[in-house]
Amino acid sequence: MTTDRATTIDLTGTWLGTYWQSHSDPHSDPHSDPTRFEASLVQGLNTLSGNILDDSWLGEALVTGERSGMGLQFTKRYLSGNHDVVIYTGTIAEHGDAMHGNWSIGEGDRWVGTWEAHRKADGLMEELTRQIRNQNLVGAGR
Repeated sequence: MTTDRATTIDLTGTWLGTYWQSHSDPHSDPHSDPTRFEASLVQGLNTLSGNILDDSWLGEALVTGERSGMGLQFTKRYLSGNHDVVIYTGTIAEHGDAMHGNWSIGEGDRWVGTWEAHRKADGLMEELTRQIRNQNLVGAGR
């Protein structure tokens, strides 16, 4: 994977995902307690912003962060209640259609887990247009 390809991937759009909370019991399923979410992200150069709506009692949260190459890091701050900030780190898939990683809450990582997200299927035409634009940009750089 070249750096040129990484710079053409734009994370702007709607993403559907799942996160899991890990358990300290080594005999438990490491991917238990799934929670679905929908994220709307906007990328400006290397910065990320947007919101996430969890399919749980936690509700909506604001997202701010950054990406570096195929890596990303962002924080999630819930709009209601007095909740700790959630820190997400992850990797973007080669074609920019998926991402995954780990999350943690609190000092000493009191709560931890994994997450993954995929571009929302409703935007297939937008995604096709984005891929064509990205291919043209990559081809123009040769």
